[in-house]
Amino acid sequence: MIRTIEGLRTRLAEARAAARPTAASALSPAEPTVALISTIGALHEGHEDLIRLARDRADIVVVSVFVNPLRFATTAEFEAYPRTPEADAALLAGLGVDIVFAPDPAELLPRGAETTRVTAGDLGLRYEGRSRPRYFDALLTVEAKLMQLVRPDIAVYGRRDRQRVFLVERMVSDLFFGVEVLSVDTVRGEDGLPVSTRVGMLEPRELAAATRLPRALEAAASNADRGVDACIAAAQSSLMGEERIRLDYLVVVDPRTFLPVDEGHRGPAVALIAATVAGHRFIDNTEIYIG
Repeated sequence: MIRTIEGLRTRLAEARAAARPTAASALSPAEPTVALISTIGALHEGHEDLIRLARDRADIVVVSVFVNPLRFATTAEFEAYPRTPEADAALLAGLGVDIVFAPDPAELLPRGAETTRVTAGDLGLRYEGRSRPRYFDALLTVEAKLMQLVRPDIAVYGRRDRQRVFLVERMVSDLFFGVEVLSVDTVRGEDGLPVSTRVGMLEPRELAAATRLPRALEAAASNADRGVDACIAAAQSSLMGEERIRLDYLVVVDPRTFLPVDEGHRGPAVALIAATVAGHRFIDNTEIYIG
């Protein structure tokens, strides 16, 4: 794993030179394509799909492993975040990742909390941002730094956090980064829940409660032909009676703006849900069509 910015730049230059076709010339430089996948470690099956897509689409695959301290409300929360560096390194090596960038916070954020930031604006304070007001500004700030350092052609994300994907796409467009943003379908277990480290922390009864969340999204999709209100009501009804679930939000948004749709909306939409089960936060979403 590369720990320093200088080491990253050196390794990237070497990788680009090695991947450049011998037939390239000064008149027609066939530059290799680079894909970036940014993570905060504790990698799982969902990350594997991101890497496979990147491997298919690019000559060089760069994965960052960085637990971003700006995303956490307290130092205790930052320190408590699970870190599995040996397992992460083994997984990445097995998938043929070319470069793993795993800097310390002082390397990527030398001024700490005083760093210049990218803001997500009003949308960054909705949904996930309402519960975690630091989250999206912190996320976009580090994403912008990584894109500036790696200069990727492609950046790959998972669709489990659709708000993140939307905001990254908007940032890339607004700041003229020239990066193609790709997203991969959520990897789910047999119980329907998105694969994550949180699932393994649940007791059986808690797990059974958590599985109601994807079923609520299924209910929303099944009732989408009846309009937005019926769609949301069906999802809420499927959660009734389960005291272990503390619902944070359940909303249907327009994928073009990520703002809530009104009752007259017709066409594509995205249903978003977030809840806490036994102290663990879960987010999920599904695409629906309101007829």
